Amino acid sequence: MAAASASPDDADEPGMDTEAQNLQLSCGDAGESHASAAGKALEMDPLQEDSAISQASVSNGGDSETGKDLVELKIIWNKNKYDVKFLLDSTGADLKEKIHSLTGLPPTMQKVMFKGLLPEEKTLREIKVTNGAKIMVVGSTINDVLAVNTPKEAGQQEVKAEENKKEPLCRQKQHRKVLDKGKPEDVMPSVKGVQERLPTVPLSGMYNKTGGKVRLTFKLEQDQLWIGTKERTEKIPMGSIKNVVSEPIEGHEDYHMMAFQLGPTEASYYWVYWVPTQYVDAIKDTVLGKWQYF
Repeated sequence: MAAASASPDDADEPGMDTEAQNLQLSCGDAGESHASAAGKALEMDPLQEDSAISQASVSNGGDSETGKDLVELKIIWNKNKYDVKFLLDSTGADLKEKIHSLTGLPPTMQKVMFKGLLPEEKTLREIKVTNGAKIMVVGSTINDVLAVNTPKEAGQQEVKAEENKKEPLCRQKQHRKVLDKGKPEDVMPSVKGVQERLPTVPLSGMYNKTGGKVRLTFKLEQDQLWIGTKERTEKIPMGSIKNVVSEPIEGHEDYHMMAFQLGPTEASYYWVYWVPTQYVDAIKDTVLGKWQYF
C-alpha cells in the first residue's frame, strides 16, 4: 500500500530553518560590523582629531595671517622712513612698541600722529587706518637728549671758567674811573674782620657809578631800600632786588664795592663804592630776606 503524500502545510521543507538562521546571523553580523565601524570612528585618536582641525583651520583661515588683516604703513620719524606691515586689530600701544623696536624711541617719549594724536587703546581698524597710511612720529631718544644737554653744561662750565679768569672788578675800566677819585673824605669808618648789624642811621659818604655821593637807608618796617642822591631818593622794594654782589677794593680791603641788581641783566646793577666791610654781610642778609628787627 502506497504511503499517503504529506500535506505541504504539515511537512517541513528541508533546509528552510537553516537558511533562516543563516539569514539572521548574516544580518546580525552586518549590523555588528556597521556598529563597530561607527564606534571606531567615534573613538578617533585625539592627536588625529587635532590634526584634522588644524588642517581645516589652515585651509579656511590662512588669509588672515598672509595679508587679509594686515595693513602697510609708512612710519616717518626724524627724516627716516620705515615700511611696515602691521595687523589691523593691533592697538596704538602695540604700534608704539613696534616703533620702539625700529627707532629705539621709548613709547613714553613718542608722539604718534595719524589724523591727530594716535589713541593707544583703539585698534588700527577702529581708527580706519588703510594701506599706505603715513604715521608721523615725534620724539627724541635718551641719547639725543643727553647729546643736547652735555654741550650746554660744558658751555656753562666754560663760561664760569672765563668768569674766574676775569680781572677783579676794581680793575675794570668802568669802576676805575670812580675808584681813582680816591676814598671820600666823609666816608664812614670801617672795621676790618668784623661783622656788625646795620646802624640805625643811613650809610653815607659813598659814591655811585657817576662819582656822585650816595647814601643807603634800610626801611625794615616798609621792606624798602632807599637810595638817596643829591637830586632824588629812589624807594626800592627789597623783594624786587634780584641779587647783591660785592668785592673788596684792591689796596683798601676794609671797604667794598657793591651792586644791587634791580632788573634781569647786569646792566641793571646799581653800583655803590666804599661800603664799610663790617656792614657787607648785614646788607646782603637784609636785602635777600634774612633780616630781623634789632
